[in-house]
Amino acid sequence: MATSCRGSEGLSPHGDERDGAPCPVPAVGPQPSSGTTFRQRWTDLVFVHWEVSPEAVAGLFPPGTRPDVLDGKTYVGLVFFGMRDLRLSRGPVLPFAGRFEEINVRLYSVDAAGRRGVVFLSLDCDRLLPVIAANGAFGLPYRWASAHCDRFEERILYSVRRKSRQHPRSRLWAAIEGEERGPNALEDFLTARWGLHARACGRTFYWPLHHEPWCFKDAALLLMEDELVRAATGLTVAASSPVSLLYSQGLSVHFGRPFWIR
Repeated sequence: MATSCRGSEGLSPHGDERDGAPCPVPAVGPQPSSGTTFRQRWTDLVFVHWEVSPEAVAGLFPPGTRPDVLDGKTYVGLVFFGMRDLRLSRGPVLPFAGRFEEINVRLYSVDAAGRRGVVFLSLDCDRLLPVIAANGAFGLPYRWASAHCDRFEERILYSVRRKSRQHPRSRLWAAIEGEERGPNALEDFLTARWGLHARACGRTFYWPLHHEPWCFKDAALLLMEDELVRAATGLTVAASSPVSLLYSQGLSVHFGRPFWIR
């Protein structure tokens, strides 16, 4: 792993900090200037989003960040996908950790420098090694779970059950519809995120990433049972219809080097 809690070892110095408006939402993320730490491929992504008030989630953001808003609104996302070919930089796929299903609960952040990102509240996956490594090295809230994906032609089923005392779980059954298309303004806001904000060693960091532009298909929700969002936020948004439901076949991703922010 690229980071350590011993001072700032393993993390790059922060870039120029400034107070200002959020940066634009570009369709393609910038190439990380500090090299690549991880490469991976995401497959069969299903994005489910609900609208929430910024005030309802403001306390869930790491210091130095705040809810990012579009027309005064922010969103909580529940994202299902397959992680494939996880590797360090240009190395081989990591044995016993390079392939798993992941389901995450996320919010949308911006910092004082205008960098837009994602804040993960939980990341459930069915491989213990990534859970231990990501928690220990980066402070990311990975949780060990039983997670499965089944694809039946143009229908997709995800199910997850966390291996904890409370056993929160989620299940999604969706029909994939139509032709591939580009995102609209809301979908860009929700998915064109070129980094994540997180907290480790008592400090907030930003971790940039890069991938090609998204292509989506629409999806129809056939079944949605969720306890993960409620467990992470205390909100019962899953009782209402999502404002956005998207499917992507997937793409390749590489992460740059994380750095501290003020």
